[in-house]
Amino acid sequence: MFLKLLQSSNRLHPRAWDFIQLMRLDRPIGTYLLLWPTLWALWIAGEGSPSLKNVVIFVLGVVLMRAAGCVINDFADRNFDGHVARTKERPLATGRVTPKEAWMLFAVLVALSFGLVLLTNAATVWLSFGALGVAALYPFMKRYTFYPQVVLGAAFSWGMPMAFTAETGQLPAEAWLLFIANLIWTVGYDTYYAMADREDDLKIGIRSTAILFGEADRVIIATLQGLALFCLILAGVRFELGQWFHLGLVVAAGCFAWEFWSTRSRKPQACFKAFLHNHWAGLAILFGIVLDYATRA
Repeated sequence: MFLKLLQSSNRLHPRAWDFIQLMRLDRPIGTYLLLWPTLWALWIAGEGSPSLKNVVIFVLGVVLMRAAGCVINDFADRNFDGHVARTKERPLATGRVTPKEAWMLFAVLVALSFGLVLLTNAATVWLSFGALGVAALYPFMKRYTFYPQVVLGAAFSWGMPMAFTAETGQLPAEAWLLFIANLIWTVGYDTYYAMADREDDLKIGIRSTAILFGEADRVIIATLQGLALFCLILAGVRFELGQWFHLGLVVAAGCFAWEFWSTRSRKPQACFKAFLHNHWAGLAILFGIVLDYATRA
């Protein structure tokens, strides 16, 4: 339904679909992967009852910042995407959107996101500058390091400490366990994503953990996912989360096991499906957190 609504916007303005694709609004998987962990933190910070104001702010902020991240990523990759089968039809790669237009759209999205942050408090505003920094830095890291996924992990985790400061005005040490867990998890699933493009990336000189890990890729991903679950267990102990939370972790572990099994051929499409599948793990953990607080006496 939502996708059809977006596609119909092309009738209102002939170029609307180009900008929708540039922001990846037609492919919400990245929004999900950014949103679920942010809501983990917000729910825990609010002890099961986060303020409606903060829920709205962070949901809208995730959508806007993910869109901004996609725009700056495609700007950075505009001379490379045309050589990769999966990305060759992107708006900047084909010239349907110009670099200047992309910069203007990025500025608007960041400005709207900052406007939302200004509705919180000073600590959250200061943290937001870090969020912008890592989000803007990530697309360029694949030129210089085999660890761009680590920078992406930081970008996708930065909303978690912001959720704590927005909800409580404080940033407890335990919150960094959630941050680390999500960063490690992100490196894992984005390695699956990079495995789908590995052959093309090798030809054009793009670096990634998929290339670095080589034949050990799936084993390392499974190890990272296990470490992420371990950090979440530690966080659960510190935040006194119970059986529903741990059941969510069990479901997530099942998702990770399926991904490991399904990628045994290392075919690009299988790896891409494994990447997409991670959203269910994140959602299962969120449901576990929500139910854990909701069922308390």
